[in-house]
Amino acid sequence: MVAAARAGQHRRPYWERRLKRVLFICGKCLHRSPTAAEIFGAIKGFETDAAGLGNDSDVPLADEQIQWATHLVGMEKAQAARLRRKFPRTVAGKRIVCFDIADVYTFMQPELVDLLQSRIGRIT
Repeated sequence: MVAAARAGQHRRPYWERRLKRVLFICGKCLHRSPTAAEIFGAIKGFETDAAGLGNDSDVPLADEQIQWATHLVGMEKAQAARLRRKFPRTVAGKRIVCFDIADVYTFMQPELVDLLQSRIGRIT
C-alpha cells in the first residue's frame, strides 16, 4: 500500500508538483509581506500568503500557514531567526529565505515592488 500511495504522488499534474507555495513574513504584515504576496501571487506557478511575527500583527503567523508553505520568506534576518525559534518543529525541513528588506516602505510602494522583483531569484 505504501508503494501505491507513493506512486500516486507522481501522477499529480506537473504544474501542481512544481507549484511554489510561498509564505511571506514580516513584523506586522502591513506593507512588505502583503505587497510581496500580491506581486508574486500574480506569477504563474506561485501561490502566496502573508503573515506577521509581531504580537500586534494584523495577520499573526499560524502553524497551518507554515505547514502549507513550500517556501518561507522573511523580510529581515532577525525575522528568519525568530521564525526558527518560535516554530522550530513546524519549520523543520522547510526552506527559509531572507529578502533583506528593511521596514521603510509602504504597501505597493514602487521602490518596494522593484526590490521584491529583484529578489525573485532567491525563491526560484
